[in-house]
Amino acid sequence: MIEFSYDPPDVPLSVLYRDDDILVADKPAGLLSVPGKLPGRDDCLIARLAAEYPRVLLVHRLDCDTSGVMVFALHKPAQGALGKQFERREVEKTYLARLWGRLSPATGRVDLPLCADWPNRPRQMVSHDHGRAAQTDWEVLAQTDTETRTRLRPLTGRSHQLRVHMAELGHPILGDPIYATGPARAFPRLMLHAESLRLRHPGTGQMMTFTAPCPF
Repeated sequence: MIEFSYDPPDVPLSVLYRDDDILVADKPAGLLSVPGKLPGRDDCLIARLAAEYPRVLLVHRLDCDTSGVMVFALHKPAQGALGKQFERREVEKTYLARLWGRLSPATGRVDLPLCADWPNRPRQMVSHDHGRAAQTDWEVLAQTDTETRTRLRPLTGRSHQLRVHMAELGHPILGDPIYATGPARAFPRLMLHAESLRLRHPGTGQMMTFTAPCPF
């Protein structure tokens, strides 16, 4: 099992949207979405939100090292309705990432099944025998000689999906402490940001898109 130190950032809450049914926040990199299992990991986004919005309820998660948009419910019916949208893959998610090397072609799809690498948790791995289906679409936005800026659209929601899929292409996400090695790992944070969520509002039924500015 891989263990990491936990030093959550001391930054103010960033609430992007709130009404009677939902709350949308911009999670900073380095902060857990929910309390961790190990001691000293109680500080997390939902705990910080609950201090100001006691009714807040979890709908989905982002990796600790990933920043960006998260939606929360403010009552049980909204939590259930949003949860069903995620389960049915009706929520459209986009991420921005900086990758090692020059990714080609300009667009494509990774279709590789994933499962936990149990002796090396929380690491995940590709397994055609035991993995669950996982698909990620990519779009190249810009390139230099050493890196590629991409927009990623996960069609499924497996743990570490984007991180493993990009590493399997030979272009790990910069700053990834688990899947990147050498110079690709030597960045101050994981260069992965949840840019937007498009979903149906659980109260009004209206389609809404929420975005968070990319910090890198």
